Amino acid sequence: MRILKGKSGEDKAAAFLKKNGYAVLKRNYRAKTGEIDIIAEKDSTLVFVEVKTRSSDAYGEGYQSVTHTKQHKIIRTAESYLTENNLEKLCRFDVISIDNGKITHIINAFGV
Repeated sequence: MRILKGKSGEDKAAAFLKKNGYAVLKRNYRAKTGEIDIIAEKDSTLVFVEVKTRSSDAYGEGYQSVTHTKQHKIIRTAESYLTENNLEKLCRFDVISIDNGKITHIINAFGV
């Protein structure tokens, strides 16, 4: 399986979000706990987005690789972002999976 470069997928995901009315606030936010690919906002909700890009379906769809462990890291990293920026906002966690060029946007992917 060949995984496309992350930046290319993140560029496509950011463009997709903007086209759908999201304001992209930050890309590749890093904290001790991990990284969040895209932080966006829509309708007063802060959206933390994990982007998975694949050029082959040999190992399933990209979103399937966002394990509970990965979700926990993203949640902890989001908490760091909120604390660092002194924010108290409604938040959710989305996954954008780009598989063989097809974009799938899973809203509230973690169900938290």
